[in-house]
Amino acid sequence: MIDTVCCRERSDRRLSVDIWGRLQLRRAYTTTTTTTTKLPRVSEYDERMSASTTRSAVEEAPSTANPPIDVSIVIPARNEAAYLRGGLSSITALDTDYEYEVIVVDGASTDDTRAIAREYNATVVEEDGSSIAVARNLGASHADGEWLVFIDADTRVQADYLTEMLGFVEREGLAAASSRCRMTGPLRAKLMEGTINQLFPRLASPVLPGFNCVVHHRAFDEVGGFPDVPNEDTAFSRRLGRQYPTAYHPDILVTSSGRRIAADGLTGTLWHYLRLDAGRLQSSRS
Repeated sequence: MIDTVCCRERSDRRLSVDIWGRLQLRRAYTTTTTTTTKLPRVSEYDERMSASTTRSAVEEAPSTANPPIDVSIVIPARNEAAYLRGGLSSITALDTDYEYEVIVVDGASTDDTRAIAREYNATVVEEDGSSIAVARNLGASHADGEWLVFIDADTRVQADYLTEMLGFVEREGLAAASSRCRMTGPLRAKLMEGTINQLFPRLASPVLPGFNCVVHHRAFDEVGGFPDVPNEDTAFSRRLGRQYPTAYHPDILVTSSGRRIAADGLTGTLWHYLRLDAGRLQSSRS
């Protein structure tokens, strides 16, 4: 079941570069060379595609049409009434010219999650709460944006989040990106924060946490979305990273709750994720 409420109107601004075409060109380039040289960030291809995109937008877009959606923000939520309002409030405060929509995928909540989502003019998509991967993929299947942003109900974004993250992926020619995070809660949450901020970006295929991930819609579809396995965001990041460039924005910061650490302790939380990763690897071999 889908309950759609229109988002508030914003000024029209389309992405200036056919990023998908450039990503395909980069992938073809990297598969035919053994060097690590990147394609130029501003190339003749970019200029040609930018000009054709601008021209076609002027020639083809009807004057009475609603502005196309640049970004779809997908939030999986199950009994998240205590956190969702804060996350949606931070989205409402975004300072951006990009057109965006918000999709809350409700996993059979028994609290006020759906009512709060509608209060903030989000699209509510209902599912049975089978898994967070299923919820994220279902949200993406209802998304109209060229870019997908996955955050969690307890994620808080800054006002410049969309503008800076989309500028970053465009400028660097990326298919997906994440950014630094600040974990609230007990001091031991800072160790988890340090792992995300210092270790994940240094991996050959950076882990893009599901609570803070920007990805091109077509790249997301091409790799099949989030696999329905434990630790789905790690599996997704590695799958995507084998085909497309991904990275971390060094300056943008999001805030997320350290509630799992508060409930289970740092050792329990690390053990939780280690077990999930072991389950993911086992599933991939079967």
